Amino acid sequence: MSNCESPLKGKWALILGSSSGFGAATARKLSQKGMNIFGVHLDMKQTMPRVREVISDIEANGAKAIFFNMNATNERKRARAIKKMKEALAESGESTIWLMMHSLAFGTLKPFIAEDPKDAIDPASMNMTLEVMAHSLVYWTQALWREGLLGRGSRIFSMTSEGSHRVVPGYGAVSAAKAALESHTRQLAMELGKYGVLVNCIQAGVTDTPALRQIPGHEAMIELTKRRNPGGRLTTPEDVANTIAALAVPEVSWISGSVIFVDGGEDVVG
Repeated sequence: MSNCESPLKGKWALILGSSSGFGAATARKLSQKGMNIFGVHLDMKQTMPRVREVISDIEANGAKAIFFNMNATNERKRARAIKKMKEALAESGESTIWLMMHSLAFGTLKPFIAEDPKDAIDPASMNMTLEVMAHSLVYWTQALWREGLLGRGSRIFSMTSEGSHRVVPGYGAVSAAKAALESHTRQLAMELGKYGVLVNCIQAGVTDTPALRQIPGHEAMIELTKRRNPGGRLTTPEDVANTIAALAVPEVSWISGSVIFVDGGEDVVG
């Protein structure tokens, strides 16, 4: 389907965590469908080239790209970014954000119990992990709603993992964040349902992303996944991007409050 035929052409998506992994792949895919992209990311000088590459790919697809390099949990920066988004929407003739994707992956990978207390997670690290990877979904949704930027047909996707219900060494705080994220997704789906806003969670299988490479023992995790996944391979960011793009069309209007597995059957085999 070309952009001129796409029911998504001219609509806007907001991707939180847009510079790599799932967020970058989804931004590229949605722009192929004619969607304009607001991107929120946090990158230093050394990783800015990959940001510029994502923006270039979006624009090469004929879509607009407006990116914000910022801490997504900073309330004042969030308010300023949303103000600019609102202005850009008005200029393009749109009034709402059609799709928001929450793909923020920044947390502390420390055990709860360690022989040296300095090696164990502390309250600040635990709170930061949950703030970024879970609670920020609620705060961004609240802010967009209060500004009138979510309307009937808008849809929100959060990103979870099997860590929400399985244990991995050093993954405790992130696991708690994923479990909270799924709970927040259900609550938002219930509260926004009467307004026609859909809220769902995507559970991707193990995917070789920058976030995965931060997990201790990720090499063994990758090899184990290749053996246990029924499809014999890892999930890719494009698997997730293709799924979100398919669920973005207006005809899909009755899926909400769900955890949608994009893993080739990986979770069911344990």
